Amino acid sequence: MRGIVTIDGPSASGKSSVARRVAEALGVPYLSSGLLYRAATYLALRAGVDLEDEGGLLALLEARQVRLVPEKEGNWVLADGEDLTPHLHTEAVDRVVSQVARLPGVRAWVNRRLREVPPPFVAEGRDMGRVVFPEAPHKFYLTARPEVRARRRAKERPGDYEGVLRDLLLRDERDRAQSAPAPDALVLDTSDLGLEAVVERILAHLKD
Repeated sequence: MRGIVTIDGPSASGKSSVARRVAEALGVPYLSSGLLYRAATYLALRAGVDLEDEGGLLALLEARQVRLVPEKEGNWVLADGEDLTPHLHTEAVDRVVSQVARLPGVRAWVNRRLREVPPPFVAEGRDMGRVVFPEAPHKFYLTARPEVRARRRAKERPGDYEGVLRDLLLRDERDRAQSAPAPDALVLDTSDLGLEAVVERILAHLKD
């Protein structure tokens, strides 16, 4: 597990942007676990699979050759060679991805895909340090006040702030069991910190 840095946190806590910058500084790829959950959700929506039907969803996933392609420039998800990435950050996926991510079988499927990637890398998600890579030597957990995270998310995609905040609070409640810091993770509140400040803190901790 040497050479693995995990960065976890709730939705819109800044973990994706931070992970990309930290990975860039270290000269290694980063892994976006969330893209795999989004890919599972998108495939289910496109195929008309009932999101409560875990067996049907897993059958769909196992029938496709889905893999995460981590590069220093970004992450892509391919299914039988088809690039799903452009379809994964939509309001339709946003609304139900937590529902899909709570399914134990889907979580196990995502974790298997992540563990197929050889280190070194920076892995970001909700439980990378606690569940997927528990023996990773470097673990961080980012958090921020809900209203701050909602403002960040509202800037990223269409939607009014109040609606984004409601959706975010609902997702926080759904993700509560999943999104928790590992016991040995360094917790950073990014509410009043810019991207550069967060990245600098993490890199300084890694150097120490």
